[in-house]
Amino acid sequence: MKRIKLISTIVLIVTVVIFTSCNQDPAPQFHYEYFGLKEGRYVIYDVVEVEHDDAIQVHDTTLYQLKTVWGGEYIDNEGRTAREFKRYKRDTPGDPWIYTDLWTGVYDGIRAELTEENQRIIKLVFAPTLLKQWNANAYNIMGEKDCYYRDIHDDTTINNVQFDSTLVVEIDEFTSLTDTVRNYEGYAKNVGLIYKHFVDNYYQFASSTVILGTEVYYTYLEHGME
Repeated sequence: MKRIKLISTIVLIVTVVIFTSCNQDPAPQFHYEYFGLKEGRYVIYDVVEVEHDDAIQVHDTTLYQLKTVWGGEYIDNEGRTAREFKRYKRDTPGDPWIYTDLWTGVYDGIRAELTEENQRIIKLVFAPTLLKQWNANAYNIMGEKDCYYRDIHDDTTINNVQFDSTLVVEIDEFTSLTDTVRNYEGYAKNVGLIYKHFVDNYYQFASSTVILGTEVYYTYLEHGME
């Protein structure tokens, strides 16, 4: 009788454990991997920059390659563990890389921040959802910039490279008879930024003639670990 009771008790315990495990919510997935912050990870881009200044008859296009590399950790002025973000440029694939500047990146709770030219910018907020909105310039002196996500966890192909999980951050979009502003960025898991589209042009009234403006386009070329 005691043996039967013992077996019954064990069966009951096992049943409760299995039932409890099956009904527990799965651990939340924040998808921090979209920022790509990992020491040694690099990404190379083809970059196109266009500068317009009709007053001096300038409409210049510059082509070059950009390489970004996540470097070592350090403690920033807020006591956070941040990481160096090194940037290199070259005019053609046959040229040596030239170190140009040092930015920094950090995870702060559910935010991924990048300090660009001494301006602290919130690039991503986790977990990405279609309802998330944030001010990218909340911690700098620049004007408010409300961002939101689209195309979350979609697959994307760039230069014959397949990315299984990507998303797009919409940053700015405005069109009038004299202005066009269009700014968005794409990110891939375990890579980081894979493309950038920035246009801020001022036009002659109701025409297609650009009077003043800037255009910047990043296109992913390759990534890896150093």
